[in-house]
Amino acid sequence: MALSNSQYNQMMRTYEQRRLENERGLRERYNEAYRLIPELEETDHRISSLSIKKARQLLDGDEKALFSLKEELNTLILRKKQLLKDNGLPPDFLELRYTCPDCQDTGYIGTEKCRCFKKAIVELLYEQSNLKEILKKENFSTFSPVYYSRSHIDPLTGRSALESIQTALKVCHDFVDTFSKDFRNILFYGDTGVGKTFLSHCIAKELIDTSCSVVYFTAAQLFDVFAENTFGRGEQDSDIQEHIYDCDLLIIDDLGTELPNSFTVSQLFICLNERILRQNATIISTNLALEDIKSIYSERTFSRISSNYMILRLTGDDIRIQKKLLNLGGTNDATP
Repeated sequence: MALSNSQYNQMMRTYEQRRLENERGLRERYNEAYRLIPELEETDHRISSLSIKKARQLLDGDEKALFSLKEELNTLILRKKQLLKDNGLPPDFLELRYTCPDCQDTGYIGTEKCRCFKKAIVELLYEQSNLKEILKKENFSTFSPVYYSRSHIDPLTGRSALESIQTALKVCHDFVDTFSKDFRNILFYGDTGVGKTFLSHCIAKELIDTSCSVVYFTAAQLFDVFAENTFGRGEQDSDIQEHIYDCDLLIIDDLGTELPNSFTVSQLFICLNERILRQNATIISTNLALEDIKSIYSERTFSRISSNYMILRLTGDDIRIQKKLLNLGGTNDATP
């Protein structure tokens, strides 16, 4: 997935800053070496003068100038190395040092992104997702179905809590596996504390690790951003609303916990509709029933969701309460 222009520019500024810092470090080492070894500075001056002199001779038609330049330069370079060694300095002390020797801090090897660039992309995406710390705890490797009961039957669907979560897990894995090929969205809804947000986090981690841009907001945070961009004085990043529309995956958590009004209703429709038009995936989690979504956010918004989203209902007993009752809350906090 491609970075946005602002993300790419931010990455390249980081690489430029690295190069500037490495050059500054080299200048400091030269100053230190010249202070310690005055003859070293004299040798460097001789190298510069020699290069200029031989260049003039070449221009004047002296064909032997190039050969003699190589010979004399080699002698002076060997002298520099000996001076460094005699004063306890490593032979590469006056060489430019790179944070990444492979790409020499350009981010690219030829036209291909360097491994350091790919790693930096993932780190940037984690930072911008608002999920960096939580995804260390909440991901597919820490998910456990142990708290979902076969005996807890959902009166709406007739399915057990365990059956529902098994279906949801399969959909989530398929969503990740086909993300680059298929445009899909997910609505998680149902009981409180049954892993809706956790599953969103599982998907987010898998996609960020493959360099997809993921942005997470609670519904209240998302509408605050929209309000600031609509009514504020420009304090927000001017690119943030465009980034919300254009990121590979947007996660809207806890829809319905914000204070609904005509502004939030219209902004939700605009956001979801814009992302559908751009074929950018969205995941919504909510404790609201489907009829409540329709009545609160309008029929046309619900129509967009029902026709463009996989709708997954999760049920069961609140896992956080189960942990407390079973005195397991401190043993596996990562389990949903």
